[in-house]
Amino acid sequence: MLCLPSFGFRSIGTGVALTLLILIIYKIITSKLNARKYRTESAQRGCAPAPTLHSNNLLGTSRLKESIKATKEDRGPQYVVSAMNEVGHNIHTVRVPILDYELLVTRDPENVKAMFSTQSGEYDISATRSSAFMPLLGEGIFTSTGQQWKHSRALVRPQFSREEISNLDLVERHVRTLMRVLSVNEKGWTETVDLQPLMFYFTLDTATEFLYGQSVNSQAAIAGLESSKNGIDGAAFSHHFGAAKHLVDKRGALGKFFWLMPMGEMKMHCKAIHEVIDKMISDRLDNKKNPLSMEEKGTRKFVLLDELAKETQDLKELRNETLHTLMAGRDPTGALLGWVWYFLARHPAIFSKLRKIVLNQFGTSASNPITDFGDLRRCDYLQWVIHEVIRIVAIIPMNERVALKDTTLPRGGGEDGSKPIFVRKGIQVLIPLYAIQHRPDIWGQDAEDFRPERWQGRRIGWEWIPFGGGARKCLGQQFAFTEASYCIVRMLQRFDVVENMEGPGEIKLHTAIENRSGTGVKVRFHEVRK
Repeated sequence: MLCLPSFGFRSIGTGVALTLLILIIYKIITSKLNARKYRTESAQRGCAPAPTLHSNNLLGTSRLKESIKATKEDRGPQYVVSAMNEVGHNIHTVRVPILDYELLVTRDPENVKAMFSTQSGEYDISATRSSAFMPLLGEGIFTSTGQQWKHSRALVRPQFSREEISNLDLVERHVRTLMRVLSVNEKGWTETVDLQPLMFYFTLDTATEFLYGQSVNSQAAIAGLESSKNGIDGAAFSHHFGAAKHLVDKRGALGKFFWLMPMGEMKMHCKAIHEVIDKMISDRLDNKKNPLSMEEKGTRKFVLLDELAKETQDLKELRNETLHTLMAGRDPTGALLGWVWYFLARHPAIFSKLRKIVLNQFGTSASNPITDFGDLRRCDYLQWVIHEVIRIVAIIPMNERVALKDTTLPRGGGEDGSKPIFVRKGIQVLIPLYAIQHRPDIWGQDAEDFRPERWQGRRIGWEWIPFGGGARKCLGQQFAFTEASYCIVRMLQRFDVVENMEGPGEIKLHTAIENRSGTGVKVRFHEVRK
C-alpha cells in the first residue's frame, strides 16, 4: 500500500494559511493607507463625507439582498426611498458599503446636474452597465464610452433630427391593428383585457417598421388576425426580447458580481433575437439593391436602417445600433402607454377631462386626420397627464454614473448635506429617479398623488430627467411622445368609458429595466355609440 508522508500536506496547509494571512494583512494596511489619503484629499477640497447607509450583517451584503428581494416583490423603487429615509428624510445622498467596495446613491438634482452636465467630463456610464447589456445589444450608443460612444452617437444622432421620425402614418397603421384587437360586443364593451402586453406589442410593431422598413406584426400574431408575410414569428420574437431584457436587468442588479449569473438561457434568447434582426437587415439591404422596388419608384418612406447603411455596411454594427434603438423605442413607450390607462381607469374625472379636451382639439372621429405631430405636443393637458404618469412611476427607475477620476459632487456632505462630497475614481453613483420624483420638498406634500395639474406653469429642471440629460440624453424623446400621444388620442376618440377591472390595491412596480405594472393593466372599454 502506498503511504503518503503527512508532513507534506501539513507544510502545504501551513503555506496556504500563511499566504492568506499575509493577503488579509496587506488588504487591511492598504485600505487604511488609502482611507487616510482620501480623507486628506477630501479635506483639501473642502469636502465632507456623505452619511452611511449601514449594512445589517457582518459581510456587508444585507442592503444588496434587501434590494434584490424588494425587486422580486415589485417594490424595488419604493425600497430605495425607504432605505434612504432610514438615514434621514432630509438626507438625499448616502454612502452604501457592500463587501469590499462601496457606492453612492443620490436623489439630489444638483448632483445629477453635475454628473450629466457641469462635470460630465469626470463621469461616464459604468462597466457594470455595459457588461449587463452587452450580450443582448453589443457595442452601441448605450453600452459604449469614449471614442466608440462618440462614433455611435455621430452615426445615430443626425437621423433623429429629421421630421420623418414623427411619421404619423406609420403609427396610424399599427393603431388600426390595435383597434381590431380591442373588439367590442353587442353592448359596446370590450372583454376585460390586460392592456399592458398589448401596448408592448404595439410599440414593437411601430419600432421595427421604423427601423427596418418591415414590422414583426406581433399584435396580429398574438391575436391570430393574420399570418406574417415575411416569415417572422412576431409573437416568438416578442417573447424572446422580453425574456432577454429581464435577464439583462437581473445581471445588472448583481453589480460587479454579474458574472455569477448563468448565461445559457440568455444566450438562447439572444441568438433567436439576433437571427430575426439579421434577417430584417439583410432583407432591407437586398431590397434597396433592387432597382424595381416600390420605394425606388417614388413611394419611399423614412427607414432608419437606410440612413445608417449610408454610413456603414458592417452588418454587426447595423445590428447593434438598431437593436439599441429598438429597445429604447419599444419598451419605455410601451410601459408608458400601459401606465396611462392604469391611472385613467382609476381616475375617471381625469379621464373625462382629458377626453373632453382631446375631442375639442382633434374631433370626435378617428377619420379626422392628425397630420402635424406639433398639434399633439400643443395639447397641454395631454402632455401633463403623460408627464405625471412618468413622474409617479419613473418609467426608467435607475440611472448611474462612475467617476473617471478623483472628483467631487456638489452636495450631500456633512450633517446638513450642504458640503461637497469627495468621490474616488471608480466609485459608482446610482441615481434613483423614482426617489427624486417622489420628494415632497420638490413636488409637494401630495407627491404620492396622481395630479396632472401640478405641471401647469412648471419649469422642468434636473428633478425630472426620464430621458437622461446632457450629451447622453435619449435621442428618441420626440418619437416616444409623438407615438404615445397619438395612440392615446385615437383611443379616446373611440372609447368613452374605461373601467378598472382589478379592484383596489397598492401599485406594484415590476422592473425589467423599465418599470411596468406588476399586476398588469386589466381594464375594459366602452365604445362610443354611433
